Amino acid sequence: MNMDFAEKLQNYRKQKGMSQENLAEAIGVSRQAVSKWESGQSYPETDKLIALCELFQVSMDHLVRGVQSEQQELPLGSNVQTTRYRVHYEYKSKTTWFGVPLIHINVGRGMYVAKGVIAIGNIAIGIVSLGLLALGGLCLGVVSAGLISLGALALAILLAAGGFAAGFVAAGGVAIGVLAFGGLSIGVYAFGGLAIASRIAIGGYASGHIAIGDAVRGAYTLAIQNDDFASIHADQVRSLIAQEYPKMWKPLLEWIVAMFRG
Repeated sequence: MNMDFAEKLQNYRKQKGMSQENLAEAIGVSRQAVSKWESGQSYPETDKLIALCELFQVSMDHLVRGVQSEQQELPLGSNVQTTRYRVHYEYKSKTTWFGVPLIHINVGRGMYVAKGVIAIGNIAIGIVSLGLLALGGLCLGVVSAGLISLGALALAILLAAGGFAAGFVAAGGVAIGVLAFGGLSIGVYAFGGLAIASRIAIGGYASGHIAIGDAVRGAYTLAIQNDDFASIHADQVRSLIAQEYPKMWKPLLEWIVAMFRG
């Protein structure tokens, strides 16, 4: 039996256990619009048809013209080609904060953008954001940029951690920051395999005004013995740093000095 669009729409809605209000909210129209579609009084615009197809996971041809979709069972041995659908899920909380949804989830095959206090999406923008591209306060993503960022490529105002990290405090394979920790670290204070710093560098190869490590280059250098940082006396490190940077932040000074205590 070949059903018309109105009947199919009603059937698919009921199969999902949705009311007309639920469906209207899911695709951004009024309940009256859904009612008119199901009674055959009007017809959805193209963008709403696409939204319906994504929601019910059927092809446009099937929903509008009755062409068989991959959700329908095909006869054994049939060579009818099925339609593949984009996978998409979106949730937006009704609770808002200064007009922004508290939670917005918008994910799928495509560049879906989520904007919320908590945002999860292919592209996520929020105070807390999770996505392939994450922007905001606390960010986790393949590419992330924000106050605190974690990702393959992480850029942050405060703390960045990732394969490549840049921030006030940066940790990663390549790290650039005021405080930098990594395989290659570049900063005011740098710690890592290859550490390059304007002030203090500590690492396998260290280059800085004060350089401490296996191979060192700088105005003041301390070479460790047998890969053992304890071979350099902590008081010697403290005295040298205090001489060159008497106003250095004390907790940072104590943390550096602690590296050389046996």
